[in-house]
Formats: sequence, C-alpha cells, structure tokens
Amino acid sequence: MVRTPLTPEERERGERLGRLLRQARGDRSMAEVAARSGISAETLRKIETGRAPTPAFFTVAALARSLGLSMDELAHHCTLVRA
Repeated sequence: MVRTPLTPEERERGERLGRLLRQARGDRSMAEVAARSGISAETLRKIETGRAPTPAFFTVAALARSLGLSMDELAHHCTLVRA
C-alpha cells in the first residue's frame, strides 16, 4: 500500500503534538510513559520527534491519559492557525 505524502500542515501538526507530549512528559522517562500508555518507547520517540506525525487516535488517547492531558488540550494545541 502506498501512502500519500503528508502536507506541510500535517507535518507541522505532528511536530506540535510531539512538542506537547515531550513537555507533558517532563522528567519521566520515555520508557515509563510508553509502558503506561501501552505502546513501545520507539513509537513514543517517533511521535515526539515528528517522525510519526499522524499517530493512531487510540495511541494519542492513551498517551494523553498517561500524561494527564485532555483531548481538548491536544486538539487546541495542535490546531494550525491560518494567516
């Protein structure tokens, strides 16, 4: 299956998500947060660095729950403002 290339906006949204998750993780280890979320540390690393800019909804929901973030916070933070 061939994936369509991501738009610049989708990439930027993924980078915003990654920054928010890194900030919310604070001094907790990647392995700790990943384990609490039921994902691999590698998956979390890819999301945090923007290498996986479109993670699955349930992955994002599990991370949000583990980090004490609401889905509304995530949506607000990751929404792009058009000029």
